[in-house]
Amino acid sequence: MTELKDIVGKFAICGTVSEIKPLGEGLINDTYKVRTAEADQPDYVLQRVNDAVFPDVDMVMRNIDAVTSHIRKKLEEKGEEDIDRKVLTFIPLKEGGKKLYAQVDGKYWRIMIFIPDAITKQAVNPESSRAAGKAFGNFQAMLADIPVQLGETIKDFHNMEFRLQQLREVVKADPVGRVSEPRVQEMLSQIDSRADEMCKAERMGREGILPKRVCHCDTKVNNMMFDKNDNVLCVIDLDTVMPNFIFSDYGDFLRTGANMVAEDCPDMEKVQFNVEIFKAFTEGYLSSASSFLTRVEIENLPYAVKLFPYMQCVRFLWDYLSGDKYWKCQYPEHNFVRANNQLHLLLSIEAHEEEMNAFIKRQS
Repeated sequence: MTELKDIVGKFAICGTVSEIKPLGEGLINDTYKVRTAEADQPDYVLQRVNDAVFPDVDMVMRNIDAVTSHIRKKLEEKGEEDIDRKVLTFIPLKEGGKKLYAQVDGKYWRIMIFIPDAITKQAVNPESSRAAGKAFGNFQAMLADIPVQLGETIKDFHNMEFRLQQLREVVKADPVGRVSEPRVQEMLSQIDSRADEMCKAERMGREGILPKRVCHCDTKVNNMMFDKNDNVLCVIDLDTVMPNFIFSDYGDFLRTGANMVAEDCPDMEKVQFNVEIFKAFTEGYLSSASSFLTRVEIENLPYAVKLFPYMQCVRFLWDYLSGDKYWKCQYPEHNFVRANNQLHLLLSIEAHEEEMNAFIKRQS
């Protein structure tokens, strides 16, 4: 704890540190709750930023500073109460001007105010999905007029053309001799038959008919804080906030939230698209995002629902053919099972495409 106390001491916090304990089960960053001794002072959250995932920590924190400052300004203009619970507040260093992170022994650290009486949810149901859609749509709406250009914290993160190129390169190299497997060949055929359609976002972007906007890019239900009355307080985990097509936030939530089973479930008969989750999330999303979305963006929301399981199938297969170097695997076939799961989710989504199109037309 002494080492962590020394790190906390570099930041301009209020109060006296009484305890530091691990917080949550994050897979990327190491997170701790910092308790203060004084009842009238806030507690804090200390995080080590994983610079293997986010190599430009300075860019990450500049993005976060721009986003939280802009949201805070919007909330103040609306006369919102309890603003410190509705937007994350990061603490600057004692020495270093407005710098929001410290580098200690090659590791990067930051501190934010702990939001009291707030919870995250894990369960995905129509109610929480509708709340998530509204919250992420509102998040995008508040940032639609942000006056600064954010950086790309993970380059080509949701670029379908780039992901397909990665796959083609590993198929050509075949480093672990898995490309010739009949099941791999069948999956590659399914991927190739859809490749042109799935890259249309990048084409529309180049043609100037699909704008890039500030997106969260990690829209899971547990990336929101709720109050005790189940009202959404704020969106959290802002490291991946960057310019992207709005399909990222819309499609990626439904890839996980609307799958009836986990993304590595090996029973493909159980992999089904939950249309009720799709409808609830879409209702919430359009209720807050339709103020800035273009007709092209809204019309292509069903494409976004298909895009993300397709993209994840490509990425899991790429890792399987690479020798399982990116995602942790519990057994030798794990990445192939993941890829197959996502392909079957895509097939189920395609079976509901007409229904999705009709629903979105009614909403808009």
